[in-house]
Amino acid sequence: MELIDPKHVKAGDEVYVIYNNPHTPTVSNIRPAEIVPHPKDPNAVALFLNETFHVIEDDDAFFSSEAAAQEAFQEMYQNEEE
Repeated sequence: MELIDPKHVKAGDEVYVIYNNPHTPTVSNIRPAEIVPHPKDPNAVALFLNETFHVIEDDDAFFSSEAAAQEAFQEMYQNEEE
């Protein structure tokens, strides 16, 4: 699985994330996102997803491809069903 360390992303990187819908907690989707300059901190970057800036946390999972995100998604939900 092609997981990207959140500490090693830079502005311009395109990533895929597993996004949990805040309005329906049981719904998750794989979404493309972009790493962009942080709008308030010129020394930091942010995740731009769904037309919104998100602070990048150390435990965020970024994937280099949709296929890698799909694999992680399947593993995560398959393990929950067992």
